[in-house]
Amino acid sequence: MDEFWVFGYGSLMWNPGFAFEERADARAFGFRRSLCVWSHVHRGTPEKPGLVLGLDRGGSCRGVAFRVNDNDRADVLDYLRRRELVTNVYKERILPISLSDQRQVKAVGYIVDREHVQYAGALSIDHAAKIVRHSVGQSGPNDAYVFNTLDHLKQMGIRDLWLEGVGASIAAGLQAAV
Repeated sequence: MDEFWVFGYGSLMWNPGFAFEERADARAFGFRRSLCVWSHVHRGTPEKPGLVLGLDRGGSCRGVAFRVNDNDRADVLDYLRRRELVTNVYKERILPISLSDQRQVKAVGYIVDREHVQYAGALSIDHAAKIVRHSVGQSGPNDAYVFNTLDHLKQMGIRDLWLEGVGASIAAGLQAAV
């Protein structure tokens, strides 16, 4: 049977929530990390939605791949589906990814459903920053989510210039409000 890999591009990278046997830097081609998902619960409300990450079409995305023991495959898939498919804004897919050691593997990944009502689409840096700056949900302020993501990406040596621009715009807006 094929090895079982999971691709993470957001919080799964530093908080996978499941046991794994190997962790490797990885890249998915044809997709990019984007604040393109309206959050009505964790980082916003239905009246004032926030934004969270999705894997959207275009470009490439550096992230992390986890190799899971085949005996744990069913349990990990069950966990991931409960975590990622709550509102079905993501679609589970098998993605071809490149590991940092040049291995080519297939991994379970979750891409945004562009037809879903929670899909925010491509937003400008300043528009995304304004939404994030003013949104709070059950898991806390939306800006804390973005800054936490940026901190983890930096620790992992991953640059995401668009998301960094959103973070800089959020910081500038917060500074101007003081």
